[in-house]
Parts: sequence; structure tokens; C-alpha cells
Amino acid sequence: MGDMRTREYGQFCGLARAAEVLGQRWTILIVRDLLVGPRRYSDLLAGLPGIPTNVLASRLKELEEDGLVVREARAGSDRSVVYRVTARAEELRTALDALGRWGAAGMREPREGEFVTDASLVGSLRVAGQGRTPPRRRQVTYEVRVGPAVVNATVARGEITVAPGPGSAPDLVISGGPGFRDVLAGVLDADAAVATGAVELSGDESLFADFQATFSVPYSATLAL
Repeated sequence: MGDMRTREYGQFCGLARAAEVLGQRWTILIVRDLLVGPRRYSDLLAGLPGIPTNVLASRLKELEEDGLVVREARAGSDRSVVYRVTARAEELRTALDALGRWGAAGMREPREGEFVTDASLVGSLRVAGQGRTPPRRRQVTYEVRVGPAVVNATVARGEITVAPGPGSAPDLVISGGPGFRDVLAGVLDADAAVATGAVELSGDESLFADFQATFSVPYSATLAL
């Protein structure tokens, strides 16, 4: 299991074991990105700006040895090798969501050099929508753009699905900057968000109030935006 000597805490404890597997620099963010979906090595590298290539390779090898990640070739004409999470890694989703909430509670403005990635935005919206009852409507697709990140969210029959990339014929496109966090936090209501320029809308603007009702969370629990 790699060089465990540098990771061991010498305690027969579940939390210590988890820290041995996940406590290395960048590991949690690699798992976060792969929980969004299978990715090529180059996709992971692009989505984790600042990670040295040798560190990414080392962390992926450790995650494979720990049984959290596997490599496989894509089906069809695209036979590129991708990394995907195992069922064991899927069990981490709830824990990572909780850690994201906890970490974001102390965040206000982005520090210099910080920006939102597709994976972090997917996680933020997915967690924000957990436990919410979306307004009763036909199926609605939102495309959300925050800085360089682009994701789509579909609300249908009370179910919420969030995925990276542009939406297919979205009903509403929402573009925002750092102030978008205040929209999700409920600090800015729908009208104020538009009036102050925190967001720009394209499409059926009447759906924006529903978007905020579905994805806004209390300020103390706001997510990594």
C-alpha cells in the first residue's frame, strides 16, 4: 500500500486509518473531482491547477493501492484511459460534503489566486440542493457559470441532478462572479442579485427565483463559492 511508513499514525482507530488514506496533500480534492465522474489524467491535471505532475501521479497510485480508484479504458471509439472511483470511494461522498460545508462556513471572499472549478461548483450546488423541495414545475435545466467553471443542473419531479459542462438547451443561464456565493447564501434575493450585478441572466428570467429557492442555504452553511 505504497510507503505507508510516512502515513501511519500508530493508532488502531478508524479516523486514523481514514487520515492515513486521505490526509496527503491534494488527495481529497482528487477524490472530489473523481466523484463527479471518471476523468483522464490530463482532465485531473487541468482541474487541479497548481498540483505538480509527479504529485498527481503519486496520489493516483496511492488511491489505486488503497482500493479507492481504478483505471479503465473508455468504451467505444474513445479508448482513452480514465480513472474512476470504486464503491469504497463512493462511501466518502457524504463525509466530503459535510467537510465542504464545514470549511465554507468560515469563508467570505476568495483569497488571491483562488477560483471555482467545475468539480467544486458541482459539489456546491449538489450539496445546496440536498434535502430541499424544489418548486413544483415541469423539468427545468439551469446552466451556471462562475468564473471559468460551467455546470448544469436539472430539476425534474423533485429530483436534482448536477453535472459538469454546459446544459443542453438550458431554460436559464446564470453567470456570476464572487458575489454568487451571496446568492446561494440568501444574502441577496433574486431581484437584488440581478440589480447589483451579482448575476447576469439569459433565458427565462422568471425561473431565477425558483433556482434560488432550490439551491440557497443559510449563510453559516454556505458552500465553497
